[in-house]
Amino acid sequence: MTIIPFAPIERVIRNAGAQRVSESAGMALTDILEEYGLEIAREAIKLAEHAGRKTVKAEDIKLAKNMLGK
Repeated sequence: MTIIPFAPIERVIRNAGAQRVSESAGMALTDILEEYGLEIAREAIKLAEHAGRKTVKAEDIKLAKNMLGK
C-alpha cells in the first residue's frame, strides 16, 4: 500500500517531459520516493530529538537530506 497517490506522481513525470505515463512507471517512482522520504524523515526525527525538540522542522529535513547525500 502506498502513501502517495498515483495522480501527483504522474504529474511529476509529465512535468519532466513524458507524454504518457504507465501505471507501473508511476508505481515504481512512488515506491522510490516513499522509501527515500522515509529515510529522510527518520534522520530528521533524530536531528530534532538531538536538538531537544519533538517538532521536526524544515531545517531538520534539509539537513537530513544533505547528510544522506542523495
